[in-house]
Amino acid sequence: MACFGLGAVEQLLVWLIIVIGIVAIIRLLVPFLDNMTGIPIIGRILEIILWVIVAIMILYVIFGLLGCLFGSGGGLHFPTR
Repeated sequence: MACFGLGAVEQLLVWLIIVIGIVAIIRLLVPFLDNMTGIPIIGRILEIILWVIVAIMILYVIFGLLGCLFGSGGGLHFPTR
């Protein structure tokens, strides 16, 4: 499969939908956990951890795409002279 082929875009979109769904579910549960525990800091900590995980996933995808672009399987190569 090519790095920038239609299959790669499909996989990227599927993962994007999964991440958005997980983020939405956790954001719905944070106020419930705040009310249940009575400690609002736990909800804020969970939300920060959630966004850190999302940022790491985005960084992983960006570097994966850059690796495809500049690596051996991509379309742009550095000159070898």
